[in-house]
Amino acid sequence: MDPDDHVCLCYRVSLRKLITYMNREKPAVPSQLCDCLNAGTGCQWCVPFLKKLHAQWQAGQSPQLPVSPEEYAARRRHYKRTGERDAEGTD
Repeated sequence: MDPDDHVCLCYRVSLRKLITYMNREKPAVPSQLCDCLNAGTGCQWCVPFLKKLHAQWQAGQSPQLPVSPEEYAARRRHYKRTGERDAEGTD
């Protein structure tokens, strides 16, 4: 996923915006990422991904999601249809 790709598809919150928010606001817990343009408060699909990004950031790593935007969107469509996350989860 590139920096300008959306992690929160409901509110169109990009990876870049989330990283900037974390660097500026230093959120103590992943749930505080919702303060970044309401990320994670829509369909909830991105919540596990937000947690992963926050964990990477807290560990001093460069937050990233190793998935293409197309695959990410396809997984979300499946989630919205079935309410189930795929077996791959957030990997």
